[in-house]
Amino acid sequence: MADQHSPANYTSADLEKAALSRFRSLISFLPKNCKLFRELWNRSTVLCLDFENCPNLLDQVMGQSFLLLLVAHYLGLADSVLFRRGKKVMGWMTMMP
Repeated sequence: MADQHSPANYTSADLEKAALSRFRSLISFLPKNCKLFRELWNRSTVLCLDFENCPNLLDQVMGQSFLLLLVAHYLGLADSVLFRRGKKVMGWMTMMP
């Protein structure tokens, strides 16, 4: 039986999955069929929200982009949020230094 107080053996992929899951739980208005992932752009990591499966909800969620950006920054996921519909970029928001 594993000791509850011993540190778990997590990989960076496990931690990223947990952070993305936490993001989704904090952003209750994010549609379940919206794909959520991180992507490299040059030397930065961007949080991508892909609305290919729910394009009718894109504008509604983009209206809350500042909240999305704050939560992504708070969780250490990214300082930029990218809105997509498949391969097409529909919007971008970056936290200013």
